[in-house]
Amino acid sequence: MIRNFSDLEAWKQAHQIALSVYKITQKYPREEIFALTSQSRRAAASVGANIAEGFSRNTKKDKIHFYAMARGSLTELQNHMILSRDLGYVSPDSCSDFLKSSEWTIKLIAGLERSAADKN
Repeated sequence: MIRNFSDLEAWKQAHQIALSVYKITQKYPREEIFALTSQSRRAAASVGANIAEGFSRNTKKDKIHFYAMARGSLTELQNHMILSRDLGYVSPDSCSDFLKSSEWTIKLIAGLERSAADKN
């Protein structure tokens, strides 16, 4: 039974992604601290935060809006990870694993959007 945002599988996956992004970005060069590190961490934290906020909203329009924002933040994060891979900050295997996990999470978020749209 889902009683809280933290019961949502999409939020659980987003939380795991955020934890992994924080861990990955610890290894980035120091000169990236206010650039790619900060941007990646903000985007990662935003995914779960927007899922949580969408869960607590009362109207389907608001729910869909916040779930779409979560999806957008995750897509932004995918871009940051590809850039990090191409700059040599992340291994190709780690990037590939991240992209697979994030694609699954995007599907879960899309399910939340569909569910919200189907409610009366």
